[in-house]
Amino acid sequence: MARKKAVPVEEETTSMEALGLPEPETAVEGTSVPEGPSEAPRWEEAPASGLPGDFGETGDAPEENPSPPGDEAEGGLEGLPPGKDEAAEAASGDPSAPPPEGDKASEGVSGKLLEELSGGEILPKAQAPLEMAGGTEETAGGEAFPREGAGLPPKAPELPAEAAVEPGNVPVESPAPPPKSDRQSFYDLDFHGLDRDLTAEERQEWNSIYASYRGRSALTGTIIGVDPHSITVRNGDSGKMERQTMYCAIVIPYRVRVVIPASEMWDPGHERPDFVLQNMVGASIDFIIIKVDRESGFAIGSRRLAARSQRYFFAHRESLCREGARLKCRVLSVGPRRCLVECYGHDVNMTQRELRYTAIPDLRDEYRPGQELDCVVKSYDPEKEALHISVKETESNPFEGAEFRHPAGSRRQAVIAGKYGGGVFCNLPDGTVCMCNYSYQYEDSDFLVGDTVILVVQRHDLEKRQMYGKILSKW
Repeated sequence: MARKKAVPVEEETTSMEALGLPEPETAVEGTSVPEGPSEAPRWEEAPASGLPGDFGETGDAPEENPSPPGDEAEGGLEGLPPGKDEAAEAASGDPSAPPPEGDKASEGVSGKLLEELSGGEILPKAQAPLEMAGGTEETAGGEAFPREGAGLPPKAPELPAEAAVEPGNVPVESPAPPPKSDRQSFYDLDFHGLDRDLTAEERQEWNSIYASYRGRSALTGTIIGVDPHSITVRNGDSGKMERQTMYCAIVIPYRVRVVIPASEMWDPGHERPDFVLQNMVGASIDFIIIKVDRESGFAIGSRRLAARSQRYFFAHRESLCREGARLKCRVLSVGPRRCLVECYGHDVNMTQRELRYTAIPDLRDEYRPGQELDCVVKSYDPEKEALHISVKETESNPFEGAEFRHPAGSRRQAVIAGKYGGGVFCNLPDGTVCMCNYSYQYEDSDFLVGDTVILVVQRHDLEKRQMYGKILSKW
């Protein structure tokens, strides 16, 4: 019998790959599984191009010995796993059906499909997943198989919602930089741009504030008011930052408001009541800038830091801390019986006896915050930083020579300066103080502080340096 002309397999394969299309339905007839009872399809002689891969090269098998129809049917479908026909029919029948759940199901379908395609067998029903894919079909090896005619790059696989929250899938972010401190933020300011439109006086004021903040140099200003403010301070016991409302001293050198909280007015352990700070309006103090808010136009100062620097300077100057040295002190707050003064960083409480030889009914009538007084160093303890000064000793004691100016039995005009323990203090015009009693015809309610009276000098006590007398009448 005459033999047919053999067609090389390479040419046949090249033609199929070049087209990128499967063979037409006539290539292998009977390979589709009919619905109903499974029966072996009727075998018909197929062209040489439709032979399965087990038959070797085209043309080697004789025409008169074709394979039995049952074997051909089994050879054409032996690559399909059990149940694959149902999955293929479901995929081709309902494009909107979701893919099989789980990675193993998708790997099984796509992996076997690629294996069958690479083996040379053409399965029309197995092409449905590729035709329905949105451009790519992922294989078990992780490679993307493009859809026919799509011409698009492979789509990156999307992580499921469960995998997005796993620690291994979360992208590692670089740690956030630590927040800048107040001093670092200050150095980042554009001083030329901020101070460009300032006047000469305003520029000088800000330059002094900048210098104090940079080098801890002290500034001097006058307290013009005391306002309550809510600020964040560090608790000395717990070490935590807390929000507190406290009184703050307000100092305005020229145009900039400098706020000094009560916690920055006094050293720890030497705090004063709020009424002391409220009575310091008009006092002149030294302070160091500890925070600058250039955009808002204000700064925060600390008086206790400036006082600490002044105490160090005072302790290392023999001419200042020796006994008998004459210094200057500033009045901070004045009350009826005592006042608070500051001398080289030391806050000193002073009574009337330390201020003046003459009796003073109310110190507020003679002194006010902001006054500068001369004083004499009485003693100084460098270990405890305890300073004792006297203001009245800068003047001579008016009792010196009083026995000659006001001899016993002389009558003098005086003013009642105060009452204490049944006695009456009367000040003579030269500053001498005479301790008096009332005459028998008068009562204490007949005389008030500030009344002018006539008294008689009775005696002088040189040891106590005191003069005594009796009130004769009201002037």
